[in-house]
Amino acid sequence: MFCRFLHFSLALTLFGVALFRAVLRRQEPRVLAELDRPLLRCQRAGAAVALLAGLAWLGLVAASMASDWSAAVDAPTLRLVLGDSFFGKVWAWHLLANLGLLLTLCLPLAADNPLRLLLAGALLASLAPVGHGAMLDGWAGLGLMLNQGLHLLCAGAWLGGLLLLAALLYRAPDATHGEALRRFSGVGYLLVGGVMASGLANVWALVGQWPDPRHSVFGLVLTFKLLLVAGMLGLALLNRLALAFRERRLLALRRSVLLEWLCGLAAVALVSLLGTLSPAG
Repeated sequence: MFCRFLHFSLALTLFGVALFRAVLRRQEPRVLAELDRPLLRCQRAGAAVALLAGLAWLGLVAASMASDWSAAVDAPTLRLVLGDSFFGKVWAWHLLANLGLLLTLCLPLAADNPLRLLLAGALLASLAPVGHGAMLDGWAGLGLMLNQGLHLLCAGAWLGGLLLLAALLYRAPDATHGEALRRFSGVGYLLVGGVMASGLANVWALVGQWPDPRHSVFGLVLTFKLLLVAGMLGLALLNRLALAFRERRLLALRRSVLLEWLCGLAAVALVSLLGTLSPAG
């Protein structure tokens, strides 16, 4: 579960940061320029750790399939998993996207080079067929994977965007943070709508109804996740209202955005747990 959480968190964040750096570059060019060097270092470290976590995840899946922990580092077993299983074929492309992203982050490219954003999106979207996304066959299975991909991209844009916004709020002077927050809030409502709609569609496709949290561990964890997302939405609305009433207490705003981001990380932890549970249980 820890590998799932670490890898999911980094994939979501890498995409969201890259996306909102492109969205906000015209609103905060000077502050973004100051952030570019430390941001690039963090992105490189994140992509490297994500690659290691992805390799560890592959090893754990191989060990689970072989019912032998030594299979996690056994080259023939790993080749068999990569070549002969659906997970392995998807994971090979996923790891390739991760490696490509790491390489582009190490090359002397412009900070807003679109290749980095495309590879970060491919890294995140290729997680869609993993786990519950592969439970259905045929057109239903393809639809579920596409919907899960949309769910991941919306969630990643929101979570990674929050982290970049928090960094901007700590760098930007009090007089300039409002425009960036307004821009993020405007896009954020669309992202929240996408997360909720695609999430409900996933539940409907897998279970047919909202699982009763009193009788289902899956339903209980799912309900907690929904409450965390609702809490994030409430914090976002408070931030928007604060701007509408010209409340410019920057310290409170920073704390609110960081709290919203921490709620997002907690939701990712619950998603990592959900991936190990059966929707019927």
